Amino acid sequence: MTYQEQLDRKRIPQHVAIIMDGDGRWAEQRGKQHTEGHIKGVEVVRKIMENAVELGIKYLTLYTFSTENWNRPEQEVTALMGLLFKNIEEDVFIRNQVRFRVIGDIERLPEEIQLKLKECIDHTKDFDRSCMVLALSYSSRWEITRAARMLAEKAVRGEISPSEIDEKAVSDNMTTNFMPDPDLLIRTGGEIRMSNYLLWQSAYTELYFCDTFWPDFNMEELCKAIYVYQQRERRFGKTGAQVAEQNQK
Repeated sequence: MTYQEQLDRKRIPQHVAIIMDGDGRWAEQRGKQHTEGHIKGVEVVRKIMENAVELGIKYLTLYTFSTENWNRPEQEVTALMGLLFKNIEEDVFIRNQVRFRVIGDIERLPEEIQLKLKECIDHTKDFDRSCMVLALSYSSRWEITRAARMLAEKAVRGEISPSEIDEKAVSDNMTTNFMPDPDLLIRTGGEIRMSNYLLWQSAYTELYFCDTFWPDFNMEELCKAIYVYQQRERRFGKTGAQVAEQNQK
């Protein structure tokens, strides 16, 4: 029996975040350039987005390019930017009735990419079947620092007092304020770390790490991650007895 067949369709996570890792190593194992791995990885993004829609996942957030990735060799960064520009395809989102959003310091991206991203965001803004979010030029430390600065500026202007700054205020000033925190975070490629991704939002997120390189990730791998997620008890600081009692109500 496949993992897809074993899923409880009534307990599909609302928000799945993914660190797509392993493109380069996938290419190296095949004697190819890293760019070839990224090209294959883009194909998988399209498929996984459609898989997420099929499963009923409402938000899919993909770590596409981190602020640290700007430090990669210039040739690879240029190739990644070209690949990004080429593959922002509105028709894929329109066909699947998926809203498109971006989080990150997109002002660092080439102007033509910024324009294309904004057009895709605008043209899909009314779709509510699902939402795919790309984390581009993103890092949690950048985002948390940005939120702290915004709150400090509001305090200086007298719009908010320091005593009013609580968890909700911080969350409301995050770039992710339009969606719930991730229920499940998946990292492919065998590494076991968060890599500066959604650190504030993932305080109670279930983490799943797998050895599969992103270009080999597929529907069954996604279902396996969700199946493992469904076997866990999410307590949010409560005891197992409290959770059981709450579920019975």
